[in-house]
Amino acid sequence: MSITVKKVDDANAIVSGKIDNEAIEKNVDKLAKEAAKQVKVDGFRPGKVPVSVVKSLHGDKLQQDAEGEALREFIDAGLKEAKIAAADMIGQPSFKKYEKGDKEIDVEIEISLRPKFEAEGYKEVMPKFEKPEADEKAIDEKIEEILTQQAPWVKIKRKRMVKEGDMTVIDFEGFIDGEAFEGGKAEKFNLKIGSGQFIPGFEDQIVGMKYEEERTIKVNFPENYQSADLAGKEAEFKVTLHEIQEQVPEDLTDELAQKILGGEEGATVETLKERIKSQLDREEISKLYHTELKPKIVEALVEKFNFALPQNIVEQEIDAKINQKAQEMSAEELNEYKENPEKIEALRDEVRADAEASVKATFIVDELAKKEGISVADQEVSQALYYEAIMSGQDPQAIIKYYEERNLLPAIKMGMIEDKLFGKLLGLDD
Repeated sequence: MSITVKKVDDANAIVSGKIDNEAIEKNVDKLAKEAAKQVKVDGFRPGKVPVSVVKSLHGDKLQQDAEGEALREFIDAGLKEAKIAAADMIGQPSFKKYEKGDKEIDVEIEISLRPKFEAEGYKEVMPKFEKPEADEKAIDEKIEEILTQQAPWVKIKRKRMVKEGDMTVIDFEGFIDGEAFEGGKAEKFNLKIGSGQFIPGFEDQIVGMKYEEERTIKVNFPENYQSADLAGKEAEFKVTLHEIQEQVPEDLTDELAQKILGGEEGATVETLKERIKSQLDREEISKLYHTELKPKIVEALVEKFNFALPQNIVEQEIDAKINQKAQEMSAEELNEYKENPEKIEALRDEVRADAEASVKATFIVDELAKKEGISVADQEVSQALYYEAIMSGQDPQAIIKYYEERNLLPAIKMGMIEDKLFGKLLGLDD
């Protein structure tokens, strides 16, 4: 085995050389002898299968495994030659050449290394900002919203037409082609207008009705409606309005403030206002962080630190960005790219700068997080996804499974580490 190592830069190296076919044959013999002790072949006792029989039955697999073992030895020897620690190698090696000859295999492999740089002076590029604070008007509006949400529904004293947000009490009966259908009738039914509880178009046509008015409403059941007998069909509903209700908020007292705060003993109106202010402040800071501060930090850090990037990771990021763009393309656009390799290469060149910035930012964040003692446990990732699922009304286990199957958990974890790191550097934890 002959090996030459050429360092392209601090993050990439080319390992080239030749692997003797004799070495691979020795690996084949070794693997065949090991397999002979394990495989079961009719007509032979366990552990007594001849090596020649194993080679005959599994020759292609043995050859493949033998070459794989020789390549690993080749790469290990290359790393040793270049005095590179195996732990510094990152990602999968990229084959530049793999040509089989009568006596040897001519090999050229590009390996990538974890970038190293002096992580100093990063605090100097943190953007200056003032923490936003909620004003009295925003606090009062939030309290009014909470009081309205908690207020009981009360029949209106004055007679008026139905408007968005009202609770109505109605009778209805549905017909398709003049025939009543099962499950399409109810009396004294409570329907909040704007809730989306009924099929699209139904609630909109209740708006404007008056007490004891009868109205015929025409709607179309969605094509994907749960009942196949009704899916996609046009229906008429005869509706009678009996009552309109609205929520009448109570006056805010210490007692009501305690109730809103989950029965917190000793809570007052001022306690509630302080909690709401704190919540609104966090929301405003979060909005400022995600829309303005975070992009500025990433851009500043990418500009501050200069180091070579592992090309295999850059190429992976380019692939990811291309795939993301492909999901937004029409079938016609996709065919154009499939039939035009030059167009694909042009697109790869187009996204390369963004991909390099993304990869660079990832390594910077990883290094700074270690320096600042920032970490995120796997359990924290699961908890974050669980909370996200609950808040969006989805099945938490299904969401976690979705991320696991698509290997997206590392990216979620890195995002959480990034937010923790930037939050600390900006002083948002204070």
